[in-house]
Amino acid sequence: MVVALSVTVSAYASFQVPVWCGAVNRDGKTYCRNNAYGILMGCRNRQHRWQKLKLLVLRSKAGDFSRAVFPTAKEKFNAVLAVGGLISAIAAVIVPVVTGG
Repeated sequence: MVVALSVTVSAYASFQVPVWCGAVNRDGKTYCRNNAYGILMGCRNRQHRWQKLKLLVLRSKAGDFSRAVFPTAKEKFNAVLAVGGLISAIAAVIVPVVTGG
């Protein structure tokens, strides 16, 4: 049960929570402020969605990745929520195996 709930929280924070897009605009200096869903997804612009997913795979600069995915405190909180859910899911699987319970 804990694993299912933890995975659900992580998936919601990664793909459904309402946030700003945060993709780099054409001028290369500003970031998109359109609404998006999930810290890993972009806004309605197809290029922004691919740009944010590409930043996960091809991290050219850590700063670009963090500014695009976490432009505001709200996105940072959602990222902590997603990571916490994954850690909880991993702990719910590993602890019983290690302790034999």
